[in-house]
Amino acid sequence: MNFINTLKDIFKIEELKNKILLTIGLIAVYRFMAAVPLPGIDPLQLAALKESTSGGLLGLLNAFTGGAFARASVMALGIMPYISASIVVQLMGIAVPYLQKLQKDGESGRKKITQITRWLTIGITLVQAPTYITAIKTQFGLGPEAFLVSGATFWVSSIIILTAGTIFAMWLGERITDKGIGNGISLLITVGIIANFPAAFLQEFVAKTTNAGAGGIMMVLIEIILWFVVILLTVLLVTAVRKIAVQYARRTVAGNVQNVAGSRDYIPLKLNAAGVMPIIFAQAIMFLPVALAQKFPIISSLQDINGLWYNVIFAVLIIVFSFFYTAITIPTNKMADDLKRSGGFIPGIRPGKDTADRLDSILSKITFPGSLFLAALSILPSIVVQFGVQQSWAMFYGGTSLIIMVGVAIDTMQQINSYLLNRHYDGLMKTGTSNRKSIN
Repeated sequence: MNFINTLKDIFKIEELKNKILLTIGLIAVYRFMAAVPLPGIDPLQLAALKESTSGGLLGLLNAFTGGAFARASVMALGIMPYISASIVVQLMGIAVPYLQKLQKDGESGRKKITQITRWLTIGITLVQAPTYITAIKTQFGLGPEAFLVSGATFWVSSIIILTAGTIFAMWLGERITDKGIGNGISLLITVGIIANFPAAFLQEFVAKTTNAGAGGIMMVLIEIILWFVVILLTVLLVTAVRKIAVQYARRTVAGNVQNVAGSRDYIPLKLNAAGVMPIIFAQAIMFLPVALAQKFPIISSLQDINGLWYNVIFAVLIIVFSFFYTAITIPTNKMADDLKRSGGFIPGIRPGKDTADRLDSILSKITFPGSLFLAALSILPSIVVQFGVQQSWAMFYGGTSLIIMVGVAIDTMQQINSYLLNRHYDGLMKTGTSNRKSIN
């Protein structure tokens, strides 16, 4: 009932309704473009490409692009080059003084960083596009009959179109962020992942109900219950915070400094402050041994993403990158300085360096269990595969896919709730004004 009332409230607010409809429309455009194959490729000959990208790291990349990677679509690279560029710029911000200065320049600095990220996205796409074309022509099993055009014409046109597709996806994401309900880039990735959900579930359902000894309907129900449990655990990971009590010796009220003894606030430190970035970093590194395994058979076991050593190394990398990314994104020294300037302090802790050390210590203590939880969720798909779950369905049992979906869903609901609360607050203000006028 509350859900129906919320929907009614959403469509009563003209601005929020328009934002949601615009977001849905832009997502629909993105999904339509993801189904358009590159000019010069016969879409009827793509069965070998879909089979080659049905599992492993390529399967994960295909999931992020909503299947566009396996369709040789004009959006085959999707938004991933932009994600790569954003990560590079963020890491460069640690060592490059110019980027550090831009990060401190507020809105103007943010615009310049965005512009740098866009240009870097184009550069990365111009490298990835010919790599993708080479792969579909030589490694993914497509025969000569799949290519209706050959030579330099196909190469040049495909590189230009793939680059334009990524730029268009980037533009759609930014429009959703600016004019829609926000989280544009994340929403595009989430929609791409969800697009694979019906086919993955149907494949698992058919496998369990038609194969003797697979468990039938009862096993499907058990898997669904387990899936909901994993979702609940993921929600806890995404939303869990440690509140650090802060006391203010003074508060500024209407321009006057007033002593408000005992006034308290909290600093929320997230259990998983790094989000999905440790998984993305770890997966990017795991591409390297997979590529080298062809030349060095001694590490050939790392080609199996469901294998023991692959997942052990993968989990360790996630834990390491959780600490690394948390350290570079949460400046405890700056938090302590800001707290000191605003007249706040942690009870029992001296302002300044002692406060920074205290925040750093707490952050390290909560990051460790958070990183273990994140690593466990990340390798859970490989574990359930060992119990007979299909690879495409196992992907929704954890890892980047599930964490992104849960995180984006929570952020989107918070965005919508903030609009509803603002509208409710505005309504109360207008009602109060009307009552005062009537009394006068």
